[in-house]
Amino acid sequence: MNLIVDVGNTLVKIAVFQDDKLIEKQSVVISGFEALQKKIFEKYPNIKKSILSSVGNLPNEVIEILKMHCKVLVLDASLKLPFKNCYATPHTLGVDRIALVAASVHNNSHQNVLIVDAGSCITYDFITNENDYLGGAISPGIRLRYKSLHLLTANLPLLETEMPASIVGDTTAAAIHSGVVIGIIKEIDGVIDDYREKYSDLTVILTGGDAIFLSKRLKNSIFANSNFLLEGLNFILEYNTH
Repeated sequence: MNLIVDVGNTLVKIAVFQDDKLIEKQSVVISGFEALQKKIFEKYPNIKKSILSSVGNLPNEVIEILKMHCKVLVLDASLKLPFKNCYATPHTLGVDRIALVAASVHNNSHQNVLIVDAGSCITYDFITNENDYLGGAISPGIRLRYKSLHLLTANLPLLETEMPASIVGDTTAAAIHSGVVIGIIKEIDGVIDDYREKYSDLTVILTGGDAIFLSKRLKNSIFANSNFLLEGLNFILEYNTH
């Protein structure tokens, strides 16, 4: 039984896997992680190993508590990976993107795959049918675009995410929704179209916190999987401990 710990900028996701099967998933703010991990180990005393992926800041003392319960593998680019990393600066590749590519190898091996992770940022990661990771792109996500319009201008309000009724915004709020949401939809569809011009057999995976919201609105055929990163982390843990 494996414990997966994915530390973001504000939230920690915890998942429990029995072999390849996800049996529990929870999210908590970073300050609540210590209490949650205690409950998890009480509920699943058979957890033997864990993988920690962190793009945020988890206090060292909390990590040490985790190590008291099981073996802990900390994800970084130096680990043995199930794909060839062709990134020109491999040690700058984010651990979240490493996990997503690993999930692609596990679930879609020997396919040309574009992974679109729609979270705080939107990342695009491409892996070939020979399991060569080539790289991709990074752009601002939905909430980041709303916040930047508010913080970096004098008068624009901070709005909640909303699908606009029309591409033509007839109020300031409607214009912001059009620019942010429709802009992102057009961006993602455009990127997919560009990849499909080169790779006609392309498989597209959409994941991340905004995946469900966006999946209903994209014109391209995609596979939406909100647990893709967690599956990749579990695969990397198994790949490095067998």
